[in-house]
Amino acid sequence: MTENIAKARIATFNVNSIRARLDNLTDWLTASQPDIVLLQEVKATLDVFPFEALNKVGYHAEVVGQKSYNGVAILSREPVELLSDRLPGDETDAQARWIEARWRGIHLCGLYLPNGNPFPSAKFDHKLDWMRRLYAHLADLMARELPLLAAGDFNLCPEDEDAWDAQAIAQDALVQPEVRDLYYAMLNLGLTNALRSRRDAAGLYSYWDYQGAAFDKDQGLLIDHILLSPELADRQLGVGIDRSVRAQPKASDHTPVWVELSL
Repeated sequence: MTENIAKARIATFNVNSIRARLDNLTDWLTASQPDIVLLQEVKATLDVFPFEALNKVGYHAEVVGQKSYNGVAILSREPVELLSDRLPGDETDAQARWIEARWRGIHLCGLYLPNGNPFPSAKFDHKLDWMRRLYAHLADLMARELPLLAAGDFNLCPEDEDAWDAQAIAQDALVQPEVRDLYYAMLNLGLTNALRSRRDAAGLYSYWDYQGAAFDKDQGLLIDHILLSPELADRQLGVGIDRSVRAQPKASDHTPVWVELSL
């Protein structure tokens, strides 16, 4: 029955420098053909962003760039309507961590949440502040009953099962109770974690450190998430992680997470 339904595949992918991983990215785009990709850590300003190379494989790009650090983008097979390039709540925040757009009636939010390490530190306090701003904005969007998808590198493991060894990272900012509490406050707005809707989601990771042969040992973390409003959660057809991308030469330390929705 679902074969005749119009579908869209939307993915999130922390590329860890788009220029360094361009071949990996374009190969994956060509093979997987997602309709929308929310990118993080593009680490490029507009003047050096590879628009032409992406256009050759069929993708438009909206970019919030930053030199050497951060940077987010939306790749799309057809143009999106860019709505915002800054998370509300702090006009002094110059880090490129947020992009918001509309596509086929879907409200897209791409985010790169601060890492927050070391814990405790001013960086951890900044992470919590950023999450509070994120919660406030998502609450506003949910109150408007928009078909909402918020995805990206959240830099957090919601549960112990989202880490290969929870005890080994017990002092990491990614697993602190304050971080998890804010994440679940967002879910309590009515959002669904698309991957966690799978019954077999335990042990699925989206990030493996470059050190210590972590990928070969499958010592990973699930820190890249896709959150859906109730309307989109009802339209979910599939979800998964493209693990093979991480196995490629010169790969990012993250790999794509995707969801398929009916349109």
